[in-house]
Amino acid sequence: MVKICCIGAGYVGGPTMAVIALNCPSIEVVVVDISVTRISAWNSDQLPIYEPGLNEVVKQCKGRNLFFSTDIEKHVSEADIIFVSVNTPTKTRGLGAGKAADLTYWESAARMIADVSKSNKIVVEKSTVPVKTAEAIERILTHNSKGIKYQILSNPEFLAEGTAIQDLFKPDRVLIGGRETPDGLKAIQALKDVYAHWVPEDRIITTNLWSAELSKLAANAFLAQRISSVNAMSALCEATGADVSQVSHAVGKDSRIGPKFLNASVGFGGSCFQKDILNLVYICECNGLAEVANYWKQVIKVNDYQKNRFVNRVVSSMFNTVAGKKIGIMGFAFKKDTGDTRETPAIDVCKGLLGDKARLSIYDPQVTADQIQRDLTMNKFGWDHPIHRQPMSPTGVKQVSIAWDAYEASKDAHALCILTEWDEFKTLDYRRIFDNMQKPAFVFDGRNVVNVEMLRDIGFIVYSIGKPLDPWLKNMPAVA
Repeated sequence: MVKICCIGAGYVGGPTMAVIALNCPSIEVVVVDISVTRISAWNSDQLPIYEPGLNEVVKQCKGRNLFFSTDIEKHVSEADIIFVSVNTPTKTRGLGAGKAADLTYWESAARMIADVSKSNKIVVEKSTVPVKTAEAIERILTHNSKGIKYQILSNPEFLAEGTAIQDLFKPDRVLIGGRETPDGLKAIQALKDVYAHWVPEDRIITTNLWSAELSKLAANAFLAQRISSVNAMSALCEATGADVSQVSHAVGKDSRIGPKFLNASVGFGGSCFQKDILNLVYICECNGLAEVANYWKQVIKVNDYQKNRFVNRVVSSMFNTVAGKKIGIMGFAFKKDTGDTRETPAIDVCKGLLGDKARLSIYDPQVTADQIQRDLTMNKFGWDHPIHRQPMSPTGVKQVSIAWDAYEASKDAHALCILTEWDEFKTLDYRRIFDNMQKPAFVFDGRNVVNVEMLRDIGFIVYSIGKPLDPWLKNMPAVA
């Protein structure tokens, strides 16, 4: 029986291994992690992450050929194929701070693999890593090999949170990069054979190592660039009276461009986009490509601009101050159908409003109160370190309360800010909400989910990103 071990039981490792186990009943799959709490959650009925369809997949294979364990060394030692899905946070100090990836966890995983291995291994990069990481890993393993052979493969994930299980079952492509040597090609084939259980062969792409590593960074950079492009257009739409939804629709009808990732919003978030672009910028700078680095930096600058612009709209619309005013925050996750808050634009928006001394009442159907408080008190990039390296019991932000539902969050509020596109925000009883709010009552829709005309008819003053401005907002500065 082929044995697979995955180091790291997070958003990538857990779901990916569950789908492999389901589709490959003849393969034993073990997911290992140093976090006892996280492994206990995977072994319980309350999984540590929320992802539609994940629960059902895990239930079908757990205890049959899918296992979760903290006995890392045992399972790494026994495995034929080792997936490494550990954190690669952005460095916060030293060379490349604020841009370069911190490979501390990757390096310690590689050293541990070398220490415990007694047979040849295929080591698969599943985390997003800088180009040429495989070379560093190879050096660590070969210099500590004790006669054991290792093949390093790059198999980046292209999952979108909220649809990760669907993406795993029907991927656009599976990318496997390896050394173009006889042993390297054999290792590529071994991993290809795993995916071939359910992925059509024409969707499994093989490349050299560096192409696979760079393809992941490039894909995320291109997607983030599209969002920043449409968000830049949204600012121009507001200035000119155009409607960004209509502009996006017209642009997306061009078959060369296509309609995906053209929804204007308060900004992109998630664990990958900003981190991977910063990583790309650093690699470009290290290779003397300053102009290329500056090009990609601009994608992040526009994203930060969009979040700042949103906060400034809120403050300037409400008589230039939100001090002491209650603002209901609708949604804290970075997108709907996930509880993930990593790099969510809600953090920067909330911090911006708190900076002007607003009182916030935050509601999100999937994010816990503890997580929200933790995010609002954490240092930048702190989220990307393992949980045991993060502050355990954050001191709560005094001006923040967590609401049980949207109606509680909006009661006696001066304004609502919609920051996640949860479906339930489209069907709320906005008449009831209006009646229970302070007047004038404002709605700042950062996701373009509400029916603007209907809300204006009720009596709200509505700001919707990239849409023609409410008469109230005209001649007010969009940027401080």
